[in-house]
Amino acid sequence: MDTATVVDLGRYALWMTALISAPLLLVALGVGLIIGILQAATSINEMTLSFIPKLFALGLAMALFGGWQIGTLVEFTRNIFQRIPTLFS
Repeated sequence: MDTATVVDLGRYALWMTALISAPLLLVALGVGLIIGILQAATSINEMTLSFIPKLFALGLAMALFGGWQIGTLVEFTRNIFQRIPTLFS
C-alpha cells in the first residue's frame, strides 16, 4: 500500500465525515443563530434558552436526514470493504 492510496482513503473518509455531519451542523447553526438574534432583540441573556429548540430541531433533522446518512455511511463502508483486496497487492 503506497502513500497515495493512504492519502486517497483519508481524503475520502474526511469527505464522508463532512458530508454526513453537514445537515445536522447546519440545522444547529441556523437554530442557534435565530435564537441568538431573538435573545439579542429581547435582551434575554439566558444561556440555556437555546438548548431545547436546538434539541427539537436536531431531532427533526435526524428524522428527516437519518435514512440518507445511514445509507451514505453503509455505501462508504461497502466501498472500503471492496477495496481491501486491492490494497495489499
